[in-house]
Amino acid sequence: MPGTVLMLAAAPVGRGRLVDAAAVLPVLAAVDPAVLSGTDTANVVELADPVEPQAVLTRLRAASTAPGPLTVYVTGQLQLDRRQRLPHLALARTTPATVRYTAFPWHWFREELRLRAPGTTTLFADLHADADTWELLRTAPLDTGRATAVYGRIAPPPGRRGTPAAPAYMKALATILRSGHRPPLGRLHELALARTEDTAGHLVLAAAPPSAPDDPHAVITAAVRAGRHSHADALAAQWEQAAVRDHGPGSEEALHWAEVRADLAMFAGDPARSCRTWLAVAAARLAAGQPADAPAVEAAADRAHHQWSEITAPAAARELGTALAALRARVPGRRAGALDHVRRRLRRLELQQAQAQAQV
Repeated sequence: MPGTVLMLAAAPVGRGRLVDAAAVLPVLAAVDPAVLSGTDTANVVELADPVEPQAVLTRLRAASTAPGPLTVYVTGQLQLDRRQRLPHLALARTTPATVRYTAFPWHWFREELRLRAPGTTTLFADLHADADTWELLRTAPLDTGRATAVYGRIAPPPGRRGTPAAPAYMKALATILRSGHRPPLGRLHELALARTEDTAGHLVLAAAPPSAPDDPHAVITAAVRAGRHSHADALAAQWEQAAVRDHGPGSEEALHWAEVRADLAMFAGDPARSCRTWLAVAAARLAAGQPADAPAVEAAADRAHHQWSEITAPAAARELGTALAALRARVPGRRAGALDHVRRRLRRLELQQAQAQAQV
C-alpha cells in the first residue's frame, strides 16, 4: 500500500522569523519518496511558507484520511496564543499579536491524526520556540495524540535576534535519507540528532505510540478501512457507553468516543449524522462550562459546520442548519463570517422550499 508524505515548512516573513524553515525543503525533496515514507511508493505533498491556517488544515486532513502509512515532516517556529496559552505553528503572516488568527494551532495535529492506527503515523519536527512558548513547554509538552510517533527537537529562543537559524536537525535527517537507506525510526532520530550542532538545552522529542493489540482505535480503524462502517460504529458505541457508565455523560472519556463516532459517520459518507453528532458534542462541552473559544469547543463547531456543508438533502440541511446557526452565534470560531455563511445558505434553502411549495 502506498504511503503519504506531508512536508510542511513555515515561518513568518520579516523580523519575526526565528528559523529559515523553507531552506530544508530542497534537501527533503531530493530524497526518494519511498524512502521518505518507508513504503514501496508514496504520494508527497509539500507546503512552503503557507499563509492560511485553513489551507494547511485541508492538506493535513486529506493526508490523515489517506490509506497507508503517513509521515509528516514539520519545520518552523512555535508561537503562543497569549489569550488561550496554546502553542501554534507560525505561518507567513503571523505576528505576536495575530497568532490566534494567522498561525496553525498545534492541537489541530492531534485532532486530525487521532483516529489513525498506532504504527501508521510518524511526525518528525524541527522547531524553534519563542520565549512564551518555551516557558510553557517546560510544564506542558507538545501533544500530537496517542497514535503518533514523534521525533525531533525544539530549540529555545535565541539570546538575541539576528540571522534566522538553520533547520539543522531536519537537514541532517534529510541528508541521512538521501543515501537511500531508512534506518528504524528511533535510530534515524538518534543519527540526525548526533549530526545536529549545538543541541545543548534543546527539548528532544522521541515518543513511540502504543502497539495496535493495546488500542481499540486500531481495531476501529481497521474496520473502516475494510469498509465495515456499521461494525466500526458499533464498536465505538460500546466504548462510548462504557465511558458514560464509568465516567459520566459529560466526561472527556465519553465525549472522546462521541467525537470518534462523528468521524466514523463522516467516513461512512453520512454528513448529516456526523454534523448532528458534532453539534451534540459542542453543546455538551458548553453545558459543562467550557468557554466558547476552548479548542475542543471550536473544533466541534468547525467540524459540524464542515459536515453540514456536505449535506445535500434540503430537509436535513434546513433542520441542522438552524441548530448550527444557534451554535455559531455562541461559537463563531476562527474564520470570519462563519455565522453569515450559515445564514446565507439557510435563506437559499428556505427560498427553494417556498418555490417548490408554490409549484405544487
